[in-house]
Amino acid sequence: MAAAAELGVELERLALVPEPGAEVAAVLSALIDGFDLVALGLAAARRMQPQLARRLAGRVRNRGAVLIAAGSWPAADLEVRVANRRWRGLADDGFGHLEFREVVATSRGRGAAARPRTVALQLPGPGGAVATVEAPAGRGLTEVAG
Repeated sequence: MAAAAELGVELERLALVPEPGAEVAAVLSALIDGFDLVALGLAAARRMQPQLARRLAGRVRNRGAVLIAAGSWPAADLEVRVANRRWRGLADDGFGHLEFREVVATSRGRGAAARPRTVALQLPGPGGAVATVEAPAGRGLTEVAG
């Protein structure tokens, strides 16, 4: 919530749904009508049937809302995957403080996002926000202009 607020999200327009129960479709339909941003937990995303997910995605687009699902979502316009997660900051002996985390994020989707894009990120970066980093040689990271 703190990160969303720092990015300018109006928290009163955000609904977090870690576990909507058996009536996932009814819960999401109601929330999409009342909130601009709905974040859905992993368990509910796993139970979503493709046909119902496509119908809900159409409702989200018509409403101008955003649905974020943790995990795979059958009708997603954009999918972001994170790999090669590595913490930095500990000394060789295992002591010290964790300073940041390096990840490799890949996005792909529909329309303008159809061409995959991969980028190395530092979380948090030097200024406290997400920062892109140069990939070390041999890491196999390529950035695709999108």
